[in-house]
Amino acid sequence: MGARFRELDRRVTPMGELVLRRRRTPWSSDDVYEVKLGDEFLMSSLFTVAEQEMSRLALERLPGGGLDVAVGGLGLGYTARAALDAGTARGEEAGGSRVASVLVIEVLQEVIDWHRTGLVPLGEALSADPRCSFRHGDFFALLREGRLDPDRPGRRFDAVLLDIDHSPRHTLRADHDGFYTADGLRALVRALRPGGVFALWSNDPPEPRFRALLEDVFPVTEAHVVEFHNPIQDRPASSTVYLALAPREATP
Repeated sequence: MGARFRELDRRVTPMGELVLRRRRTPWSSDDVYEVKLGDEFLMSSLFTVAEQEMSRLALERLPGGGLDVAVGGLGLGYTARAALDAGTARGEEAGGSRVASVLVIEVLQEVIDWHRTGLVPLGEALSADPRCSFRHGDFFALLREGRLDPDRPGRRFDAVLLDIDHSPRHTLRADHDGFYTADGLRALVRALRPGGVFALWSNDPPEPRFRALLEDVFPVTEAHVVEFHNPIQDRPASSTVYLALAPREATP
């Protein structure tokens, strides 16, 4: 491989072959990190605006501090990093954040290992932050069982940020489909504290069917189109961030 492209890791997982690679692009001297799973292109550090905006949009809906956040899907860590930094002014230390804890649930142990060994850019800082913890597990299975935090069954969160599937219609695995139903979303409500916020990243435009499902389950819902520049195609691109606020009274 040339100096402009390097494969950093390749593993065979139950979900398919997982590859982490680093490249340089003609328009920048910065390293670009990319993750593939089988034939699926999961993430690139070129495109992180929407993930970070998801954290910002969700957490600005919540008052006060001491917030507990769950993140479904670790990826390259940008969602978790943005959550930990919520409310921190430029130049402030992390102690200025409104977030007390971020629990990241990741189905692939290999992705957690990349962060703990510093193989990806945000890994060392996330692993060293005492507010951040990684849990190896299937987010959707744990949600169905009512134990997003395996160490504290029944624990509820101020915010749940989900970035696993490409969109509600384009899932990585068929057994994820059950989440994108009224019953699946009701299970999510039970993982939130009263008035908590659910946020979902999607690579597709807002979908009327999924918006209708959210509106059936949550009293307040929003869909935000987040625009950013695609330097590969040199044109504008966009993703969708769905937001939904849980009822202010506890759901049994």
